[in-house]
Amino acid sequence: MKITARDLTFDVVAGGPADGSPVLLLHGFPQHSGEWAAVTPLLHAAGLRTYALDQRGTSPGARPAEADAYRITECALDAVAVLDALDLASVHLVGHDWGAVAAWHVALRHPSRVRTLTAVSVPHPHASAYAYANDPDQRERSAYIKLFRRPGKAESLLLEDDARRLRALFDGAGVDPEVYVRPLLEPGALTAALNWYRAMSPLDLVGLGPAEVPTTYVWSDGDLAIGATAARACAEYVTADYRFVPLAGVSHWIPDQAPSALADAIVARCVTSA
Repeated sequence: MKITARDLTFDVVAGGPADGSPVLLLHGFPQHSGEWAAVTPLLHAAGLRTYALDQRGTSPGARPAEADAYRITECALDAVAVLDALDLASVHLVGHDWGAVAAWHVALRHPSRVRTLTAVSVPHPHASAYAYANDPDQRERSAYIKLFRRPGKAESLLLEDDARRLRALFDGAGVDPEVYVRPLLEPGALTAALNWYRAMSPLDLVGLGPAEVPTTYVWSDGDLAIGATAARACAEYVTADYRFVPLAGVSHWIPDQAPSALADAIVARCVTSA
């Protein structure tokens, strides 16, 4: 379906029982709402109604040109506006990668709209900042961000040799990279996706306190981007009921690689916090 919100048009994939408890799913980079394809049937079987959003930059009708338009606060407001358009007062919120960052911001800045939060791969923003400041391993893991923030250079490297480097991001994850790479070959699509990185600012952390909604954080020990320091620090920034679900032997691409384990964590959070 198409949802018009904030003068933008977002693509949303809805499914599950019409009367089910609503779940909003936010994808990450370099993916789209299709990353939830193996997870949503399991959520539907548990009686949940899902809405998988193609976020700003991914939906062709929601692709502003300016990098500053992709500030994470704007992306969080998109999610809230989509909830308004769907006439949903509150939802169970799930996000992976950049979608997790957006989900944290929705939960922290608009807590009345969030029944529960399940963050996948990326912890509370302050936990990420703590790890980057104090853990050399995390700084090394995050080094790729400097490249992604370089307009032109990142696109050139990622797209050369038939997008070899983009495809290589999914090596060993049991993922068909074409599902995610092909849409990024459309004119302007990769730049729009990278603009989430280019809009990053220290101001993003201003006003962010601990999460006060029931929260589950799912992390995998094979994640090349997020190390154990950040993952373990997440608990310090949640004051509500909190669960840490570590997955052994799983890469960063949890929704694709471990959909059953992830769905179990989501359902457990949604059901027990209902």
